[in-house]
Amino acid sequence: MLEKTTRMNYLYDFYQSLLTPKQRNYMSLYYLDDYSLGEIAEEYDVSRQAVYDNIKRTEAMLEDYEQKLLLFDKFQKRQKLLQKLKERIEQCCGKDEELFMLIEELEKLE
Repeated sequence: MLEKTTRMNYLYDFYQSLLTPKQRNYMSLYYLDDYSLGEIAEEYDVSRQAVYDNIKRTEAMLEDYEQKLLLFDKFQKRQKLLQKLKERIEQCCGKDEELFMLIEELEKLE
């Protein structure tokens, strides 16, 4: 479950601008603020089932966006490459501050 939550949080971060305000609110409350379906339903004066359906539909949309755009996949690959680059620099160059600062700048672009 934690793995799914982490994935949904990342997908939400990447694709939230493609969601409706209601979808953003439900996903944010459910995944980021850890609200229960019942708490969200009470907040928006709708049924628990309506919240569940909306969240499931939004999850499917996020997965569909990822399948097409691969932003999260590319992010993960860049993170692995940056980590390997850091390790390689340490092996061959020691703690070259300038190189590490350049890598940090690249990481900030994420």
